[in-house]
Amino acid sequence: MPIAVGSKAPDFTLKRKTAEGLVDVTLSSNFGRKNSVLLFFPLAFTSVCTQELCDISTGLSQFGSLNADVIAVSVDSPFAQEAWATQHKITIPVASDLNKAVTKAYDVVFPNLAGIGDTSARAAFVIDRNGVIQYAEQTTTPKDLPNFDAVKAALAKLQ
Repeated sequence: MPIAVGSKAPDFTLKRKTAEGLVDVTLSSNFGRKNSVLLFFPLAFTSVCTQELCDISTGLSQFGSLNADVIAVSVDSPFAQEAWATQHKITIPVASDLNKAVTKAYDVVFPNLAGIGDTSARAAFVIDRNGVIQYAEQTTTPKDLPNFDAVKAALAKLQ
């Protein structure tokens, strides 16, 4: 069960690999100015995760018009994430939670996925500019996508 609506969002700084090298992705950099959509996904180079983040990248302006930045998080290495994002033209920041600390802080661990080990569950959070969780959803299975209409509705209420 994901961390509850109304909770203070656990802050984090994770690494992201870009063409310029490793850079920090810090949730609280939005606090005070923008809302955040935080998307957890199990693994890069898998069909459902690829479709989800390609769709989000294509429709990214919808989130921008709702005064929100989107950050995706998985337990993959930042190097694998960069290769995957480049291959599939994923434009949102994809941050590496290799040690699973952020996944655990948001209580969205998917235990022993397909027998390969713990990963992030598929989950979505809307975090307001004050750092408070306004929407939280963890899907029943890794094959299910979050309810993005509900995510956008939660963002619209923050306008």
